[in-house]
Amino acid sequence: MAQRALILIEGASNSLRYVQAAQRLGLHPIILSADPAQYHFLAVEGADAIRVDTNSLEALIRECSRLRAIYDIAGITSAQEAVYATVGKLCRYFDLRGPNPVSVERCCDKFTQRQLLAEAGIPVPAYRLAANARDVESAATEIGLPVIVKPAVGIGSSGVQLCRDADELTEHTTRLLSRAGIGRSLPRILVEEFAQGPHYSIEIMGNEVVGIAAADFGPPPNFVCREYIYPALLTDDQHKQIAEISVSCLRTLGLGWGPKNIDLRWTKLGPVVIEVNPRLAGTPAPQLVQLAYGADLVTEHIELVIGHQSDLTTRHSHTAAARILVPDRDGTLDWIKGQRLAAVLQGVAEVKLCVEPKAPIVRKGDSQDRIGYVIAASPSRVRTEAILQRAVDLIVWSITPFPILDGQEQSAATPSRTGEKKALNGPSNRSD
Repeated sequence: MAQRALILIEGASNSLRYVQAAQRLGLHPIILSADPAQYHFLAVEGADAIRVDTNSLEALIRECSRLRAIYDIAGITSAQEAVYATVGKLCRYFDLRGPNPVSVERCCDKFTQRQLLAEAGIPVPAYRLAANARDVESAATEIGLPVIVKPAVGIGSSGVQLCRDADELTEHTTRLLSRAGIGRSLPRILVEEFAQGPHYSIEIMGNEVVGIAAADFGPPPNFVCREYIYPALLTDDQHKQIAEISVSCLRTLGLGWGPKNIDLRWTKLGPVVIEVNPRLAGTPAPQLVQLAYGADLVTEHIELVIGHQSDLTTRHSHTAAARILVPDRDGTLDWIKGQRLAAVLQGVAEVKLCVEPKAPIVRKGDSQDRIGYVIAASPSRVRTEAILQRAVDLIVWSITPFPILDGQEQSAATPSRTGEKKALNGPSNRSD
């Protein structure tokens, strides 16, 4: 009998969790990637990685057909938004369970998503689509500064900026128009109202809301997440409204299958949807959901992929929180220490560093700025917050600024900390 296999198209921050969950379910994981070398952990995990042009549906069909002659292909999936529509097309071609590719493609276009939600009466920020600097300026005038300016397609807050005056608007528009890839075809820039209020992140499987987190972000004009905490402190009425509007989004966008993540703000007019993401949220959301509620979103996603029913039963009710480690300057990372001390604290679930000493640090103002994270959990919210802060305080690093080209004396490196704790439920400044 052929071995059952799960095919993963590319990976994401959750790729190791998918590999391990597949193995626990008795499946052999195989990653198809344009760059298999990036999955260095596969040799230890006993999984396979195969080089394929993942931008080519035809190439993926050929490779999956070849693998089907060797393995019993139980399912095909991914946690990466850029290829998730392709996953849906592969699943339809091979008669496997997966997302609706048309719905995913429409959702990934932020302008189209805005249109569909607005037409359905779901509250979204005022928005305009722009193709050049004149369009952006006109849209900002109509909406009123400050505005969010961002690419119509993208993830991880890449290219997203709050423009508070005309100079910031001009500078960021010029940057977007000159970015590699933009300008070769008609640019598509989204200009939208800056909806202000506490930010919440909602994790959904099928049509069921699994968890709602409060999120906190760094200072504007960029939108770099600094903290998540599950569950968010909400009244019963707020929880009900968020759940109802989330399900309405899914119905409108045709996203009734599999995992989704929704970001919204609670403004003075009530909840306003910032973005619907047609896939599982990245790290550390799955870890936090499992610690807070006992539901393993990665495993349950795979269960759906292979034709089983997901089990989202809440097994416990704890508070889980994560602090994202973000550098305060560009330069060369001299050293980072304290992670081992932080990891052994009671209540700390995970300490992850994403960089090595001597690595260059170049902040982009998006999710790629993270150099690590710390996760803590306990039955008590107060205790979880205290554990997290104690662990974060143990981690310090030093960054030497890059040499100054004009010959001025370079400032000396000084140890850096992650910064003081912010109010997790206070106003945040995120718009993806």
